[in-house]
Amino acid sequence: MFNTRRKNYFNKIEPLSLTLIFSGHAPQKSADQFYPFAINRNFYYLTGIEQQNTVLLLAKGLEKEESYLFIEAIDPVKALWDGAGLTFEEASNIAEIDLKNIKNIDTLDTFISELMSTSRRALFGQIKKVYFDLEHPKDHTTPGLAYSHKLLKAYPFAQIETNQMILAELRTVKDSLEIEHVEKAIEITKEGLNQIMSTLKPGTYEYQVEASYNYVLNLHRTSPSFQTIAASGKNATILHYVENKDEIKDGDLVLFDLGVDYKRYASDITRTYPANGKFTDRQRQVYEIVLEANKKTIEWLKPGVTLAEFNDFGKQILIKGLKKLGLIEKDEDIIKYYYHSLGHYLGLDVHDGGNYSLPIPEGALITVEPGLYIAEWGIGIRIEDDVFVTKDGAINLSASIIKEIDEIESYMKK
Repeated sequence: MFNTRRKNYFNKIEPLSLTLIFSGHAPQKSADQFYPFAINRNFYYLTGIEQQNTVLLLAKGLEKEESYLFIEAIDPVKALWDGAGLTFEEASNIAEIDLKNIKNIDTLDTFISELMSTSRRALFGQIKKVYFDLEHPKDHTTPGLAYSHKLLKAYPFAQIETNQMILAELRTVKDSLEIEHVEKAIEITKEGLNQIMSTLKPGTYEYQVEASYNYVLNLHRTSPSFQTIAASGKNATILHYVENKDEIKDGDLVLFDLGVDYKRYASDITRTYPANGKFTDRQRQVYEIVLEANKKTIEWLKPGVTLAEFNDFGKQILIKGLKKLGLIEKDEDIIKYYYHSLGHYLGLDVHDGGNYSLPIPEGALITVEPGLYIAEWGIGIRIEDDVFVTKDGAINLSASIIKEIDEIESYMKK
């Protein structure tokens, strides 16, 4: 699997080039503590390795290409405190890289020096380009960017290139294992949302309901894929409301935008529930408009449509609904009540990489998340599903998470 992904990457880059991708490290939190380590998703995509201070080196000549992995050697003293880490053999098996190409991280500089020198031309030729996954050119804290500066200083003739778009396009099309991981993340998310519906009631606080969701995730030894939004009443009209501090009032709708990280793959689901278990007539009217946009867009979605077409399709349904409610007269006035795009790619990152200028390809995983946010009514509603785009259309992977009004009210009544 990882070998296949690297072959696909090799096919996209130019010969006479090197690629360096760093796993990253946990940033310092205090004098003797670090933040939890989060693996560089591009590194994980190409290796399956989840270990700090590890580097993938890909070398492509005119007729030859090789993958190398540089890891820390086992330190017996460090192992007593933090665990031993991977052996060379374990790293070789996980990453599907030949054992002879697993090397000590301390030899990385020397090895690159040999590849860049004339004495190694017979192996890969004279290297002209070096690729790094440089996403934020102004961020000098990333290991890749720091090393690119170091390399350019030593080899000013080298041409530094970013491979972000290459990797983004490769990651857009999911394989069967990736879909399995996302489906498992969705399954746990569903269990967490059912727990929320079982505990949600007026008088509780947003953070208490969030805690009931986290309880389910802890039972599965998973964590949220992003900071949970539990927004009641008018708070739900704030797209990135994450304080989750207010008391939930009788008559409120509560918007939950949340997900699960399962084996580094993310779910991203939004559901909106009535705090007292019953939608008011006005809430029902708005909810049905958003639900129609969600369901019809999923039915319409297929490979080859652009993201602009995708967004416009759902937006037209919302415009029609808002006009029927008497809230707008002109199409452009929708910006008052709907101010985000209809969806985004999903995978190793919640907002996953992808070339957003290209049509949606077969094999993409994308969210469908229309919403309406009517501050003067204290109503914010979003309904989000995770959808797999196939050659025949779209499959809603989160279809089993209930979203019909009658189903929600029935479940909460129980």
